Amino acid sequence: MKKWMNSTSVRPKVTSLIKSKLDKEASNLIKQTLKPKNVKPLSIDCSSNYLADIYSKWYGNSFYFCAIYNSPGENAISPSFEIKFARMVYVGDEKFNVSYMRYNGKWCELHKEFSMQECLNAVENEPYFVL
Repeated sequence: MKKWMNSTSVRPKVTSLIKSKLDKEASNLIKQTLKPKNVKPLSIDCSSNYLADIYSKWYGNSFYFCAIYNSPGENAISPSFEIKFARMVYVGDEKFNVSYMRYNGKWCELHKEFSMQECLNAVENEPYFVL
């Protein structure tokens, strides 16, 4: 006989040590690789959206890589907007699941139970994280 049960999965808590280590490593990746590769100087006659900044932030057990785009056009709804382009969800034992944001606004998980360094390498090198 089968029973229906309420599935409540308990997510492991991220320690402050893991958070600070990932903050430091991601900051280095952003400064040394992602910004120089993707944030270009603004041309004078630019009227379309352009990438202005890249940063990272924690939200609960998830770590996000974010980009800020400026909208200089006269018909722009707002002067800038933020997109999250990569997500690392902590799953315990110093492992993360890595996802990228698809064109339709949904997260697509690429890798499960990757180490912190494997996740950062994926964000740096895989074509899914192109800005």
